[in-house]
Amino acid sequence: MPHIRPITDLRNTNEISELCHKLDEPIFITKNGYGDLVVMSIETYERQLAMVELYKKLAEAEQEVAEGKPPIPAEAVFEKIMREYGRK
Repeated sequence: MPHIRPITDLRNTNEISELCHKLDEPIFITKNGYGDLVVMSIETYERQLAMVELYKKLAEAEQEVAEGKPPIPAEAVFEKIMREYGRK
């Protein structure tokens, strides 16, 4: 369930900061009863960006499959990962 706070609560920045870190999700800020802002911790923001990037890559892969492009064998993928990120 989204956490919603009025814009006047932004006066207490420490409380909002602690709440952002405690909830580990965005806080929606309203102004005159309408949505106005979203506030979140840097960690939550970075996680959101990573999810967007993942969804983008999944959509690209689905498009390639729909176009009939042959898949890359799993062994080739794991070999590439080990070359780039594996133990040295």
